[in-house]
Amino acid sequence: MRDDGHVGPSVVPSELGRLVILPKVRDPRFVTVRRGGTLEDDDHRLLAVWATDCAEHVLHHFEQIRPMDDRPRRAIDLGRAWARAEVTWAEARTAAGHANAAARDLSGSARHAAYAAGQAAAVGHVAAHELGAAAYAIRAARAAAAADEAEAAGRSECQWQRAQLPREIRELVLDDQRLRNALCWFAFDC
Repeated sequence: MRDDGHVGPSVVPSELGRLVILPKVRDPRFVTVRRGGTLEDDDHRLLAVWATDCAEHVLHHFEQIRPMDDRPRRAIDLGRAWARAEVTWAEARTAAGHANAAARDLSGSARHAAYAAGQAAAVGHVAAHELGAAAYAIRAARAAAAADEAEAAGRSECQWQRAQLPREIRELVLDDQRLRNALCWFAFDC
């Protein structure tokens, strides 16, 4: 966990320099009503479920490399358990940190898949991690594909994710993708 309470990497190298997945100024639509934002609990939980679906869709890239390491799978499971009100956000966030630790010495699709799981598990703590889970899943799909098929694989993953969006949060997430696309490696150009 970083000093500011967020789980996982906030700054990552890219061809555009160093980019931040979470903006410094929080979008109030991703802050719960209890904390002064406009996000209702039901929508917060839908964001968590969607994020875990995105992460699980690419988890096989990690599990093929590390079949005995269950930290990313556990993070996804606890992210879903938080959405069902079975665990606290702190328990899910702790699992997110463990998933991120599983990624650290890896590269490519396995690393991105583990980070997707970590981001998904952190949605209960900070709803805006929903986009991190999706972006890392797209990066995993791109990294797993042959070089000449990477962009198409990323677009296909992005389209799959959008097809999974519940109606209640669809416009919110699509707008978030538009606003933070540059911060998320342009993963949502699909």
